[in-house]
Amino acid sequence: MRAGMAGVIADPDDVPMPDRRLVDLEVVQRLIASQFPQWTDLPVRPVASSGWDNQTFHLGDHMSIRLPTAREYALAVTKEHQWLPVLATQVPLRIPVPIAKGVPGEGFAFPWSVYEWIDAEPASTAGIGDPSAFAERLAGFLAALRAADPVGGPEPGLHSWYRGGSLRVWDRQAREAIEALGGHVPRDAVTEIWESALRSDWDGQPVWFHGDVALGNLLVRDGALAAVIDFGTCGVGDPSCDLAIAWTVLSGAAREAFRSGIGADDGTWARGRGWALWKTLTTYARELRYDDAESQAEVAEARRVLGEILA
Repeated sequence: MRAGMAGVIADPDDVPMPDRRLVDLEVVQRLIASQFPQWTDLPVRPVASSGWDNQTFHLGDHMSIRLPTAREYALAVTKEHQWLPVLATQVPLRIPVPIAKGVPGEGFAFPWSVYEWIDAEPASTAGIGDPSAFAERLAGFLAALRAADPVGGPEPGLHSWYRGGSLRVWDRQAREAIEALGGHVPRDAVTEIWESALRSDWDGQPVWFHGDVALGNLLVRDGALAAVIDFGTCGVGDPSCDLAIAWTVLSGAAREAFRSGIGADDGTWARGRGWALWKTLTTYARELRYDDAESQAEVAEARRVLGEILA
């Protein structure tokens, strides 16, 4: 299997906007009672901070329930059940391991999962003890993930939102965001960074990538990185998408420690910055249209990350 598969290109107009549907607690309780009656007596309660792709609930004290919120996100369920038990044996930090796979029912339309619960806290900039040590540990995890056998692994596609493939998938969307932002961004500098990323192509063998290395998917214990969760966008291809965190979260010495630990060449580093730029520009352009407190916070964060990318 050669790296050409990582060049998957799609027209952004063909990438659907997921029709998210949320469920209430009673539906989750009925799913457990009908499909896994051995756990009926365990309490079900929402987690403190659920994700976008999945609704997550506690099941007792040692398990969690994950229900995809849209058809596109449900594409990851079978992939996770097949590959996470394999990957868990090859990486130095804990990752979620599925315990049981549910099927549609009780008015819920998608397959779903029961997982082990990992007892740690979502990472935050304030909660990271030593940023450089955190960056080095994250780089070591991603290096081990890349070293896992990729044969038979899922190639980039809708299940990964084309992460692991070519940034050209999102070229039109990025340029439209630059146009929409107008004077809010230094257009020439931003365009050059984007085009520099597009000029670099992945020419290695496909390797495993996580696809969404973000604070909410990194767990810490006593300020140190303890686990990596939410592999819904994982696959095999170009791993540069996993480098976006170098600008979205890390800075200064921690960013340099991360790059050194992951061993990123100039091209991979440029594409990683491109992934960070695409996400930042599209979020900035979308949230700038609204005036509520949540959108204002998103705009402020996009401006901060854009400053890191430009620096």
